[in-house]
Amino acid sequence: MSIELLARAGILTPAQIERTAASIAAVQRPDGSIPWFHGDKTDPWDHVESAMALDTAGRALAARRAYRWLADRQNADGSWYANYADTPEGAAEPTDKTKDANFTAYLAVGVYHHWLITRDGAALAELWPAVCQAVEFVLELQRPDGAIRWNPDSDEALLTGCGSMYQALRCAVAIADRMGEPRRALEWTEAALRLGGAVASAGGFGDEPSSGVFAAKDRYSMDWYYPVLGTALRGEAAHARLDAGWDRFVVPGLGTRCVDDRPWVTGGETFELCIALWAVGWPERARRLLADVRHLRDLDGLYWTGYVYADNAIWPEEKTSWTAGSLLLALAVLGGEPATRTVFGGADLPAGLPERLSASGAGTRAARTA
Repeated sequence: MSIELLARAGILTPAQIERTAASIAAVQRPDGSIPWFHGDKTDPWDHVESAMALDTAGRALAARRAYRWLADRQNADGSWYANYADTPEGAAEPTDKTKDANFTAYLAVGVYHHWLITRDGAALAELWPAVCQAVEFVLELQRPDGAIRWNPDSDEALLTGCGSMYQALRCAVAIADRMGEPRRALEWTEAALRLGGAVASAGGFGDEPSSGVFAAKDRYSMDWYYPVLGTALRGEAAHARLDAGWDRFVVPGLGTRCVDDRPWVTGGETFELCIALWAVGWPERARRLLADVRHLRDLDGLYWTGYVYADNAIWPEEKTSWTAGSLLLALAVLGGEPATRTVFGGADLPAGLPERLSASGAGTRAARTA
C-alpha cells in the first residue's frame, strides 16, 4: 500500500517509485549505514532522511537497520560526528569530528516517523535511550534566547538547523509521551517552545527585519523555507515568507536554487520546499515544482544533486541517496501517507507554538527574553 499512496501524488508511477526506493536500498551497507553514494560519506542527518524514505516505500526493516546503526555509533555524550567514511562493509572512522547539534537531533524525527508507520513498540523502546541521549546533548547547547548553538565549539546558531531541531524536539516530546516519561516531555516541551519562538520570529524576508538571533545565511534557500518545513511557521506568516523568497530562489521550469547568487538548481532543496508548500496548503504549487524538476531523474530512479542552467550542465556529477529520499518524502505528503504528514504537518505534534506566533511570526522580543 505504501507505494500506491506515494503514487497518488500524481508525479511518478508505482514502478518508478519502487525503482527509486530500490536504488536507495541498494546504497545501504551491511551495517545499516546509508552513505550519500558508495565510496563517499555517511552523515547522520541525511542518513535519517534516507531511512524515512525507505519507510514510506514499505521498507521498514531497512529503516530499522539504519536507526540501529545510529544507536550503535552514538558517542558517549549523545552526539554523532558529522561524517563517516564509507566502505563496502559500512561506515568506518569519522572524517569530520564536528558534533553538529542538528545532525544529532534528527534521530527523533526518524524514530517517531518509524513508529507511526510500523507501530513497533519494541523498536521504539530499543531506540528510546539513543533519542534521550541525543536530545540531552542538543539541549545543553540551547542559548538564553532560545536558539541552539550548532556545535559545542561555536556560539553561532543557524536558522536552518534550528528550524529542523524544533521539529525534532516536537517528535522527541511525542516519543517521551509514548514512553511514559512526563518529566522529560515537560522539560523538552519548554525547550522546544523557546526554540520555536526564536525560529518563528527570525524574520529576514519580505517586510520582516531580521531578529539578529541567527547567523546571516539568507543567501541559502534553506534559511528561507526551513522555518516552514520545521513546523514553526504556519498561516499568513508562512505564506508571506514563501512568497517573499519565491522569485529569489525558484527558477520556473527547473526547480529551486541552493543559493540566490548562483545559476544552480538542486533536487534536495526543491523536494523539501515541496513538503513546505504542502504543509501550508499549497499542494498544487508543490506538484508543479515536482514536475519541473523531473530533468534531474536518472534511469536508475536516483536524482542528480543539481543542474547549472547557465552552462546546461549536471553538477556535481553525483546522485545522492538523500536527494532521492527527499523526493519520496515529498510524494508521501502529497499522496496522503499519514506518518509523513504527521511529522511535517505539525498540527498533530506536541509542543506546538501558540497560534499568535506560528501564524503571524510576531513576538521577536518575547522570544529573545523567554
